Amino acid sequence: MRLLLISLLTALPLLASASELLPFTASYTADWKQLPVSGSAERSLVKLESGQWEYQFRASMLVAELTERSVFHLNGQQIQPDQYRFKRGGLGKSKEISHDFDWANKQVTGSDRGEAVKLTLKSGLQDKSSYQLALRNDVADGKKSMSYQVVDGDEIDVYDFRVLGEEKVRTKAGLLDAIKVERVRDPTKSGRTTVLWFAKDWSYLLVRLHQKEEDGKEYQIMLKEAEVDGKPVQGAKDS
Repeated sequence: MRLLLISLLTALPLLASASELLPFTASYTADWKQLPVSGSAERSLVKLESGQWEYQFRASMLVAELTERSVFHLNGQQIQPDQYRFKRGGLGKSKEISHDFDWANKQVTGSDRGEAVKLTLKSGLQDKSSYQLALRNDVADGKKSMSYQVVDGDEIDVYDFRVLGEEKVRTKAGLLDAIKVERVRDPTKSGRTTVLWFAKDWSYLLVRLHQKEEDGKEYQIMLKEAEVDGKPVQGAKDS
C-alpha cells in the first residue's frame, strides 16, 4: 500500500506555489499567419551556480531567427533582472538590444539598436523577458490584474494584464487546464493584442501565446513538449 501511494504521488502533476521557481525546458511550434512556413521555439529556465537564474527564449523559421535571454536573481520573492539580451535577424529589419541592471548604483545601462541607453533603476523594474516570470508568479498567486514597469528599448513602459478565466488548451502534450491572461492596452491607441495561457498543474508554464499586430499580422506559439523540474508535462488525453 505504501509503495502504491508513493507511486501515485510521484505521478501527480506539479502543484506550483508563487513562491517557488522550478527549472524547465519547453519546445513549441511557432506560426506566422501571413507566412507559408512554420517554425519552432524553445523556452528554458535554469538555476546557475552563481545562484542567479537564466531565462531563455529562441524562435526560428526559414527566414527569421530571434533570441532573448534574461539573467536575474531573487530578492525575497521579487524577481530582479541583472542582464538582458535580445537579437532578431532575417525577417524585416534586424534588431539588437543590450541592458545591464546595476542595483547598487540604481542604473540601467546598455544599447538599443546602437543607441546608448541610461535609465534610473527603480524597485520592481523588469526587463522584457523577466516580466513574464513575474506575471507567472502573480497568476499562480491568484491575482486578477497585474501591472509591471518594464525597460522597453530606451524607455520605461507600463505593461498591464488581466486574467480572463480558465480554459483548456489542447497541445501535443495533451489537454491542459490553463489560466488565460490578456495584456491590457488602450483600444483607442493600439489594435495590438496579446493573450497568454499558463498551465495550472505544471508550475504555471506558458503553454500558448497568441499575438496580433496593429497591421493584422498574427503570431502564435503552442506547446509541443516540456519538462518541469525534470518531469515530462502530460495532459489529459482526448476521449
